[in-house]
Amino acid sequence: MARRKRAEEGHENHDRWLVSYADFITLLFAFFVVMYALSSVNEGKYRILSDSMISAFRNVPANSTGQLALIVPTPAPVAKPGLASKTQEAVKQKQRESMRSIAKDILEVMAPLVAQGKVRVLETSRGVTIEINDSILFSPGQALIQPPLARAMEAVAEVLVGTDFPITIEGHTDDVPISNTQFPSNWELSAVRATTVLRLFATAGIAAPRLTAIGYADTRPVEPNALADGRARNRRVSILIDSAIPEKGTEVDLQGQGESAESAADPATVVAPAPPASTVTPPPLPAR
Repeated sequence: MARRKRAEEGHENHDRWLVSYADFITLLFAFFVVMYALSSVNEGKYRILSDSMISAFRNVPANSTGQLALIVPTPAPVAKPGLASKTQEAVKQKQRESMRSIAKDILEVMAPLVAQGKVRVLETSRGVTIEINDSILFSPGQALIQPPLARAMEAVAEVLVGTDFPITIEGHTDDVPISNTQFPSNWELSAVRATTVLRLFATAGIAAPRLTAIGYADTRPVEPNALADGRARNRRVSILIDSAIPEKGTEVDLQGQGESAESAADPATVVAPAPPASTVTPPPLPAR
């Protein structure tokens, strides 16, 4: 028995290396599979996943038992797509109603002149425009408001003083040239006429920051100047009640970079592209 046991102990297995070799081959295969998988991963998605995992494991709190607690993220509130547009439309509708109310009041205070065709009240995309024939406001070649119309313009100012909309007063002429000691051209005449109406509105109580006067001369006719009727139609003063909200401008420097800044233009300015050498002094309003 001792001899047989000694013989069995002396027997050696020479194939045991195959086990280690198989393990090595398996690990090598797994290594190349992982390397191939990593080589075909989208870098952007991998970075997002990595950052998300790091953030999640850093911020996950532990519960009383020391185990990680599962956090369910709260979905962010999603604004209804039609809510902003509905709010904007409601604001526009309110402005339109306010403009129609202003137009109705102006039509009432100037009803006789509207009936004569001397005054027109128009509703445009910008607001309400009052067109007044200059023949009832001013004498030919003059910029003083005629006394009978001064009271009518004060009534218009009383309607506008209770509103908050910007007001632009535009002076227009026909293409017949004018040249005298007071008005070298139609630019000065149209600008001073617009300024005269502006000063009347300011005296009536309308805040100066709401008022702007512009002289267009004969550059914006509404009728051809070939006939007398067309020229009479073009000689007018337009009062625009603007419903648009003033915008903020962006200052651009030499490097092309902009700096946000609110426009600081003088609200009661006469815009008349007259020659720089000519100076226009608005005449005083007639005493009433």
